Amino acid sequence: MKEVAEKAGVSIATVSRVLNLDTTLNVSEETKQRIFETAEAMQYTTHHKKKEKRQLSIGIAQWYTHNQELTDPYYLALRLAVEKKCDEEQISFRRIAPYEKDSDIKGLDGIIAIGKFGEEEIERLEAYSIPITFVDSSPDDEKYDAVMTDYRKGVWKALSYLVEMKHSTIGYIGGEEFVGGSIEPLMDEREATYIQFMKEQGNLNEAFIYKGRFTPEDGYLLMKKSLENPAHPTAYFVASDPMAIGAYKAVAEAGMEVGKDISLIGFDDIYSSQFLMPALTTIKVHTEFMGKTAVETLQERVRSQRVLPKKILIPTKLIVRESCCSQ
Repeated sequence: MKEVAEKAGVSIATVSRVLNLDTTLNVSEETKQRIFETAEAMQYTTHHKKKEKRQLSIGIAQWYTHNQELTDPYYLALRLAVEKKCDEEQISFRRIAPYEKDSDIKGLDGIIAIGKFGEEEIERLEAYSIPITFVDSSPDDEKYDAVMTDYRKGVWKALSYLVEMKHSTIGYIGGEEFVGGSIEPLMDEREATYIQFMKEQGNLNEAFIYKGRFTPEDGYLLMKKSLENPAHPTAYFVASDPMAIGAYKAVAEAGMEVGKDISLIGFDDIYSSQFLMPALTTIKVHTEFMGKTAVETLQERVRSQRVLPKKILIPTKLIVRESCCSQ
């Protein structure tokens, strides 16, 4: 405030009252403007002062274990993308375990948290008072940076494509997720969007909604259960590609063919999706770009000491292959 007063040519008291929007202060509009402009200019300079760059060190907190990554490669792809970008930027990183009370987070400049976390895990991470960037979740828009997939538009693209293929009975196969030992499942935006879309189409049948875990095994079991109903849907939106892989097996065991008798569309576009027989039509999630963006966002926040958080929504893309047919 003293520096602003000196640069603006007024007293410290005047600066204080102007910046606190004191309407009883009798000074000219020109003086007020000069004080505000001086203060803004100094603030900008302070926040953007060039500093000697040093190598950053970050922690990567993972929601999934390594074993879980193998059954749902989506989170594996996100982690590898983060680590790849760190290597490119010469940022040192180490994996940390938010579920362990004695996890060593000392000496880190920031944390990238991949997945979904309960309140207790977030509190442990937050206790170290360093910036946190969440990937694939946004627990608090007003506190943390977040890099998210636009699930809603992705599901809308998938279902719109099936409607274009003349399907009206469309089933949903998805997973339920829990955090922090909760017995209540998290709200899944893919399921919520499916329900909204089918309601608008006038074709919502809640008996066609099947939920389990995001694994090939549950994709298989849920599709098998659905096909036991003679009036099963002609098409299915499957909320993850690993579940779709399991669904393929159930369709084959029922003596039907994906892409001829049943239409399937997945979500994620994991690497193996293109090699299924027939190749899976799916919604591509840009995991590599998400990981890269998360590192850049955390890097920028640490170096600039930015206070306001960012929420970055990454678009998806419909990848048309051979697993859908016209009704």
